[in-house]
Amino acid sequence: MKFGVVIFPGSNCDQDLIKVLQTYTSEPVLKLWHKDTNLQGCTHIFVPGGFSYGDYLRSGAIAKLSPIMAAIAEHAQNGGFVLGICNGFQILCESGLLPGALLRNTNMKFNCKNVHLKAGNTHLVATRKIDANKVLCVPIAHGEGCFYCDEQTLADIEANGQVFFRYCDADGNITDEANPNGSLNNIAGISNATKNVFGMMPHPERCATDYLLNTDGKKVFDSIF
Repeated sequence: MKFGVVIFPGSNCDQDLIKVLQTYTSEPVLKLWHKDTNLQGCTHIFVPGGFSYGDYLRSGAIAKLSPIMAAIAEHAQNGGFVLGICNGFQILCESGLLPGALLRNTNMKFNCKNVHLKAGNTHLVATRKIDANKVLCVPIAHGEGCFYCDEQTLADIEANGQVFFRYCDADGNITDEANPNGSLNNIAGISNATKNVFGMMPHPERCATDYLLNTDGKKVFDSIF
């Protein structure tokens, strides 16, 4: 394994991701600048959160044009692993590597708080070590996290087991009240059809070490490793 963390102007969660990866694995962790045109042999690509290009136009709309995205698209098409978190999820959707789009939160506010999640499919490479009934507490920090797609795309995502995580309450119930942004079917994250590209709005890297007093996010990284 060789891990690459992509950094755009405006990324602000890249160092958090790098710290987690370096803490739990001895494999190389590389910083990939958005102007790079190759992935330097990285097998696992992470697109972190933040405000790439200041979220101008639309979150991820400018970042998708960065040179490195062509290399990431080729990597994904060849079955390579890609995970986008928060703004990274938005970038992957804008790039067409994941279906759907992330719209403004229905409350029209920036939501920054802990939420509860359940894995939508525990057979994915990024959830395989998470119990189906396990409720995770993971922070969110976004203004545009409402997952949306057309009816047929949603039906395909559900039928193909592409739901990565869903918002739930502390007891694991999937309810409207537990949905922090209005996402369809309480979707907090998805994969592509071939299940090698993933995106999620919550931040597992912000709750993966003891000194943060919460290690629920580590279960995502444990699955990947």
